[in-house]
Amino acid sequence: MKTFIAAVMACLFFQFQPVVAQAANLVANIDITRQTMTVSQNGIVRYQWKVSTGRSGFGTPTGNYKAKWLSKNHRSRKYNNAPMPYAVFFKGGYAIHGTFETKRLGRPASHGCVRLDPRNAAQFFAMASTAGLGNTRIVISH
Repeated sequence: MKTFIAAVMACLFFQFQPVVAQAANLVANIDITRQTMTVSQNGIVRYQWKVSTGRSGFGTPTGNYKAKWLSKNHRSRKYNNAPMPYAVFFKGGYAIHGTFETKRLGRPASHGCVRLDPRNAAQFFAMASTAGLGNTRIVISH
């Protein structure tokens, strides 16, 4: 009888445990050679956008990073208060962010950050906010 009651109690315990949703696994793959960013969520490609990475003398760091912090209306203290809307920072002052110089997208033009069309930057910022910084990876390669 004790075993039966223990089994019933165990079933009730597990039945009423809250369900924890699996956090989204968000990955931004930036290809410096192709000047593109491919965004995958849970292994499924969601977007591919043109970007601008570091121009000559201002390289974009390559490697695998986790998102560190977000800033919706950031301005660069280093580069004359330049706007960096929807910034997702991944290494020091390096971020993926929007740019108003959209004509330069598709070729190197930045001081090392990864620039996007502001609408795309807003979309990626929202996805990173939802997924959480610890679940957002940035992979930059040639």
